Amino acid sequence: MLWYPLPKASRIMWYVSTRGMAPRVDFEGALFSGYAPDGGLFMPEELPQLSRETLHQWSTLSYPSLVKELCALFIGPELIPREDLNDLIHRAFSRFRHKEVVHLSRLRNGLNVLELWHGVTYAFKDLSLCCTAQFLQYFLEKREKHVTVVVGTSGDTGSAAIESVQGAKNVDIIVLLPKGHCTKIQELQMTTVLKDNVHVFGAGCIAQKMGLPIRLVVTVNCNDIIHRTVQRGDFSLSETVKPTLASAMDIQVPYNMERIFWLLSDSDSQGTRALMEQFERTQSVSLPKELQSKLSLAVMSESMSDEAITQTMGRCWEENQYLLCPHSAVAVSYHYQQMDRQQPSPPRCCLAPASAAKFPEAVLAAGLTPETPLEILALEKKETRCTPMRKSDDWTLILRNTIEEIGRQWTGHVLSASN
Repeated sequence: MLWYPLPKASRIMWYVSTRGMAPRVDFEGALFSGYAPDGGLFMPEELPQLSRETLHQWSTLSYPSLVKELCALFIGPELIPREDLNDLIHRAFSRFRHKEVVHLSRLRNGLNVLELWHGVTYAFKDLSLCCTAQFLQYFLEKREKHVTVVVGTSGDTGSAAIESVQGAKNVDIIVLLPKGHCTKIQELQMTTVLKDNVHVFGAGCIAQKMGLPIRLVVTVNCNDIIHRTVQRGDFSLSETVKPTLASAMDIQVPYNMERIFWLLSDSDSQGTRALMEQFERTQSVSLPKELQSKLSLAVMSESMSDEAITQTMGRCWEENQYLLCPHSAVAVSYHYQQMDRQQPSPPRCCLAPASAAKFPEAVLAAGLTPETPLEILALEKKETRCTPMRKSDDWTLILRNTIEEIGRQWTGHVLSASN
């Protein structure tokens, strides 16, 4: 990993695979590639270093302005001129309910909750996917091309992706919706958006490396592969995924860990590739001691039970009249844990990835009363559309036929428009 000081506004940002066997690409190439051809994930070849002066200047910026500065560093004016970039970011956040886009709630006893859920779907995925959709549409219009995006989701990703492409003429989206893995509200957010280009089927370590003076804590539920990896270097699958109140954390493979391994191993692509290939073969890897030591120095971790989640939701309401979603409660639970131990600590900010309105079942489990916005209540009365896929169906064939039909329709539309 190379480093360079700011400013480097005219420098091309290149992206390389964590497994080191694929050609480097620019931002546009990484955006349209998904996984790298060698099975790895793309990471910046160089990371800009943020000076104290830059951090001080940026500390007064609004969230959209901060996003513009960061995107300028990681995209480059050769691909998206700054004026165009500013316009894209402005459009991306135009549908957010809060004027600040993200909002910091300062609660009692040093608890700060950063609300990342003021987008259309009440979840943090709106923040990134609304920008992603703008970038996709920008490049596709320039190239006069069309793309179909396939999204697998257990909750918030699908609805955020669907909302992000509203009005995008060059992007269609197919969402694979597994039954029983999301709340009723999350399912309705995906199946009631009746648009022709929607088809439904049933970064903290980098900021730290760039110079942001933060201490990272990752808190998870009882599906604790990340916690075990940080604490013991045990990157291995559990026998089963245990359903919890924090359902978005009910996962087996946290794919971004590959990026963290690469980042903390000083861009060791060969070592990262060996680790991930072993994991793919055996579903179990013990991290090298040096890598595990670096990981535990960079990140602290804790695992929280459903009981801890509901207790935290109840306590936060009692002390602040502030309603947490179960995922936010996982983070806040760590804050209360440290506070009760009377351990001195710097100011702590807990990230709130979703609104409690999306998880009424968890709110009721905590003995509290759900608060449901009118936009979410209205979902119950809307028509739904979802094509069921049975286990016996050939899913690959169904998806291929759908994508090919989308392509034919788009080509026909372009030809009729040109005539």
